[in-house]
Amino acid sequence: MTARVVIVGGGYVGLYAALGLERRLQPGEAEVTLVNPESYMTYQPFLPEAASGNIEPRHVVVPLRTVLRRTRVVVGQLASLDHARQKATLASGAVLDYDHVVIALGSISRVLPVPGLSERGVGFKTVAEAIHLRNHVLSCMDRAESTTDREARRRLLTFCFVGGGYAGVEALAELEDLARDACRLFSTIDRDEMRWVLVEAMAGILPEIGAGLGDYAIDRLRRRGIEVHLNTRLESAEGGVMKLSNGESFASETLVWTTGVAPHPLLRQLGLPLDDRGRLAVDEFLRLHDHDDAWAGGDGAAVPDLTTGGVCPPTAQHALRQGRRLAANVSASLRGQELAPFRYRNKGGLVSLGRYKGVARVGPVRMKGAPAWFLHRTYHVLMVPTFNRKARILADWTVALFFKRDVVQLGSLAEWRKPLADAIGEGS
Repeated sequence: MTARVVIVGGGYVGLYAALGLERRLQPGEAEVTLVNPESYMTYQPFLPEAASGNIEPRHVVVPLRTVLRRTRVVVGQLASLDHARQKATLASGAVLDYDHVVIALGSISRVLPVPGLSERGVGFKTVAEAIHLRNHVLSCMDRAESTTDREARRRLLTFCFVGGGYAGVEALAELEDLARDACRLFSTIDRDEMRWVLVEAMAGILPEIGAGLGDYAIDRLRRRGIEVHLNTRLESAEGGVMKLSNGESFASETLVWTTGVAPHPLLRQLGLPLDDRGRLAVDEFLRLHDHDDAWAGGDGAAVPDLTTGGVCPPTAQHALRQGRRLAANVSASLRGQELAPFRYRNKGGLVSLGRYKGVARVGPVRMKGAPAWFLHRTYHVLMVPTFNRKARILADWTVALFFKRDVVQLGSLAEWRKPLADAIGEGS
């Protein structure tokens, strides 16, 4: 009888697990089904460049059906899991039977009980959020150009980012670059009038690359006029007024929240073993405790780190390799073969600070400036799945070398019903 493998989640872990199973299993040996809310996987390291216009947004997503030739892709949301009966139920009502299940639901933005956050905050985990932020920043500049109210201009041209990890620093750096370039098109706005603020609760930023490079990144940001508040928390955003724990407050139309991730809340409803932080409890083989036919990896799993002790961090480097190990161990389990433990030592970190600027740590080697920025781009274009996406991203970068950045905002896309609705209203 052909084995049935269901993979829930199409991020790094889910995609690379499916790819690995396609390569390891013979045709007819197993039926592999991948369930994901979208028909694509988002390559998140390129989201900041998609937001700033260096890369077309559609080029940072990988169509699952294009990559997975022998996997059935089901677009849908998992609703419940009856593991005793080996059945996965989707929100649509569809039921998928399985012999092995791989849970790779990933994570959501980690939020805190900050007044006003739910009304004002924007995350930075999806293409939709990246496009919205690009349009929003340029729209704020458009609105500031058209008003003479000094308080309104100050509010519109103040941009607040909370969180000093990869996502927050790269998003801020790229969008500040975009706004700096856009200033040349506005007759009454210059860079000095804009205020960019980074708020971080810890004593430094970018802890993954070490304090030395983190301090260098802070220095480079401050030289660009970006305010960096360390050991500081956002206490309130009510009414668009950002109140910080250091006593400072200012009005802003923009609040970007990038303070880390939390396990997907659906994990608590599956009836599977969890750790105290709500992550799936797995062994070194990425197999759920006391479940030989259930597997997990990525941000939503507490994967033992055999190289340093503790738990593997929620990074793309680890998720990608956990997906590959899952494929190897699931296929080995189907064949009655010995499993291998997951081992991976972090090789370092690469951070873009905007065009021609960056920091990088690769093993003992530390790099700054343009070489680090170039290494960041080179590594990620090599890692993004499919030759098609690599070629399109390289084409975007090549065009950017010869032409000025496109600074058109298409915020009206969010009101796509309005033109016809207006026409209907005028004709009635």
